[in-house]
Amino acid sequence: MAFESIRIATIALAITAASSFAQAQTSPTAGATSTQKSDVSDRLLTEERIDIVKAALQLRPEQTQYWPALERAIRERGKGRQARLAAASDRLRDMGDRSTVEILQGRDPVAFLQRRSANLTQRATELKNLADAWQPLYQTMSPDQKRRMTILAVLVLRELRDKVEQRRMDDDDDDED
Repeated sequence: MAFESIRIATIALAITAASSFAQAQTSPTAGATSTQKSDVSDRLLTEERIDIVKAALQLRPEQTQYWPALERAIRERGKGRQARLAAASDRLRDMGDRSTVEILQGRDPVAFLQRRSANLTQRATELKNLADAWQPLYQTMSPDQKRRMTILAVLVLRELRDKVEQRRMDDDDDDED
């Protein structure tokens, strides 16, 4: 059990390091936009997470047949998220020259609801595809693999929450400038 605790602590450290590594790889460079840097950062982070999950699960040879579909679903979900963020960023950039009053006067609530609905539908489809990809592998997993998967899920959710909070703070800092 002590070995299991050490392995879980190592995995947690790797997830944190992967996030830091991905952000360090996208330090400001001449000519690169923040969207380009964000795309690279998100792709690197997705790749690191895939590698960490695979390493943490320690797949048995008979389980590896299920991995490619799962890896594809993880990447597709990441690409969809990135596309939604890019579209939102484009909308915000388009509004950048307008005052708050102009933005509120020109707001189309029906278009907003349609965009929101389309985004939620896309996210639901991606999540369903991810769950479908996990299912065959999960059914073959040992109790130890399931426990590691649960711990990883908790760590990833915690990391996502922290990343959202960091983006909010960064946005607040940008607004003050």
